[in-house]
Amino acid sequence: MSNIALKDVKPQKETLFESWVYRIPALLFETESKTLLAFAEQRRSEDDSSAKNLVMKKGKLKKDKISDVRTIEWSDFKLLEEAHLEGHRSMNPCPVYDKTQKTLFLFFICVEGTVSEGWQRKHYINKARLCYITSKDLGETWSRLTDLTDQLGEIKTWATFAVGPGHGLQTESGRLIVPTYAYTSSCSSCCFFCYKKCCKCNDPYALSLYSDDSGQTWQFGKMLQKESIECEMAEIFYDKDKSFIYCNARTKGGYRMEAVSVNEGKAFSMLNRVEKLVETGSGCQGSVVSFPAQNEGAGGNPSQNKNKWLLFTHPSDKTSRINLGVYLNKSPGDPNAWSKPWIINEGPSGYSDLAYIGDGWFVCLMECGEKKETEQIASVVFSYNKVNQGIGE
Repeated sequence: MSNIALKDVKPQKETLFESWVYRIPALLFETESKTLLAFAEQRRSEDDSSAKNLVMKKGKLKKDKISDVRTIEWSDFKLLEEAHLEGHRSMNPCPVYDKTQKTLFLFFICVEGTVSEGWQRKHYINKARLCYITSKDLGETWSRLTDLTDQLGEIKTWATFAVGPGHGLQTESGRLIVPTYAYTSSCSSCCFFCYKKCCKCNDPYALSLYSDDSGQTWQFGKMLQKESIECEMAEIFYDKDKSFIYCNARTKGGYRMEAVSVNEGKAFSMLNRVEKLVETGSGCQGSVVSFPAQNEGAGGNPSQNKNKWLLFTHPSDKTSRINLGVYLNKSPGDPNAWSKPWIINEGPSGYSDLAYIGDGWFVCLMECGEKKETEQIASVVFSYNKVNQGIGE
C-alpha cells in the first residue's frame, strides 16, 4: 500500500456514550491490569448548567497475536452515584492513579444548583467545590465523597475554578498532579462593576494541585504567569533522570499556551507562543500525553533512553470545533517542533482525552458527531506508526 493510501486510513471509532447529552471525556490507563477507565458528564442538555451525573465505562486492552493490532473491549455503562453532593451538579471528571497505594482518585467539581461559571465570575462569588472519590478496585466500588474545599485557603480568593478536565498524572518520583485552573477575584472597589473593562482581576490562570503522600494531603502550586484556562500536564525527560512537567492550556488568544516546570509542578515558566498549535474560536480543551521516545528504525519500539515525546489532540480548525487533529513533538519544550496535525476525526469534534497504552499505541476519547460535536463520545485506538504516516514523516 502506498504512503498516500496509508494517510487516508482513519482509525475506527467506537461509540461509548450517547442518547443523553454526554460531554467532557476523561481517560486513564492502568498499566498492570491493562485496564482503561473512561469518564464523562451526563447532561440534560448541552448547557453546562444542565450537568446531572458522572458516568464511566471500563475497557480491557486486547492484542491480536497475528496482526499486532490493539482493540478495547468496553464494559457496560455505570452511573457514579458516589460522585454527588446534595444540591450540586458534578462536573469535569479528572482521574489520577496512585501506583504506590493502588488507589484511583476521581477528582471533579461540584457546582451549586444551576449557577453558571459566568455568574460566578461576574459577581466574584465562588459556588464550586473541590471533591473526589476513590477506588481500590479500578472503579468496581467507590468511597464516599471527600470535599477538600475548606482545607485549601486559595479557593476562598477565587471567583471560581475547575479541575482538568481530562486526566491527571503521577510522576516517577511519586507526586500526584491534578491540572487545575482558576479565575482570580482580587478586584478593587473602583472596578467592582466593570467586569474586566479596566483591570485584569477576573482572568483565568492554570496551576497544579498536587500531593506527595499518596493523596492524604493536597496543595496548590503557583499560577501560570499568563492567561490560561483548561489544561493538561505531562512528565517529560530530556536527559537521563532530569524530568520536567509540561503544561498545555486553552487560551482566548488564537494559539495554545505552553509552560514547563522544573520543580514537579510547583511553578511554571512560560514557553514562546505555540504558533503551530492554533486555538479554536474562543477556545477548546485539548489533551496531551508523554510517551517513550520511539526507535523508528526498529518498528516503533521504545528506545533504551528515558527521553519522552509528546502527543497532543485538539480541533485543528481556527474557527470551529471540527477535524480533531493529533500533533507530535519529538523535542518537548520547543514550540517549533510540533508536527502538522493528522486528522483522526473529520467533521464536528470537541473535547478529547488521550492515554498511552504501551508499545507505541494510544487511545483517544473524544466528543464527536455528524452535525454537532455533542452527539456522542467515542474512542479510537491507533499506533505511533499510524501517527507518523498520518503527518507524513
